[in-house]
Amino acid sequence: MKAVPVPEIEGAYLFEPTPHADDRGFFSRTFDADVVRSVGIDPDGFVQDSLSRSRFAVLRGMHLRSGLGEAKMVRCSYGRVFDVIVDLRPSSSTYLQQKHLELSGDSQVTLYVPAGCAHGFQALTDPADVSYRIDRAHDPAEDVTIAFDDPELAIPWPFPPLRMSERDRAAPSLAVALGRT
Repeated sequence: MKAVPVPEIEGAYLFEPTPHADDRGFFSRTFDADVVRSVGIDPDGFVQDSLSRSRFAVLRGMHLRSGLGEAKMVRCSYGRVFDVIVDLRPSSSTYLQQKHLELSGDSQVTLYVPAGCAHGFQALTDPADVSYRIDRAHDPAEDVTIAFDDPELAIPWPFPPLRMSERDRAAPSLAVALGRT
């Protein structure tokens, strides 16, 4: 497994596994504390693992946490997703920059999303399972959602969303969510 910096987002990394494949399938390490530690991330700082399953064209996002924020490691364990992170840290050298990428169960690549970045994805398959390793216990009072179709972000989602949570559908603009209006 190796860590590869994501140049568009300061502090974001892709953790690329080295699967061992044969005629049975493959075996792949999806987390390695030493590799995570080598890029300055505390592997013991994660407190929760979660899993979401989405149907084709389901869109989840854009989400982040207020307060101390929330760092997370995100991996598509089955299927494929179009994944997006947006840097919303005003002090970051990559403030307001985005990274779009495909995560898939075939590659098992993990994306590290630093605290202060918004994250969302759209399922490209039916189903698509996304695994999360999160560094803080969930507190619904700190949930922040930004409109997936905010013109300021202009995220190029692959499909119109077929299904979304009501919270995501009713999310405010980036400017409102950041208190700029």
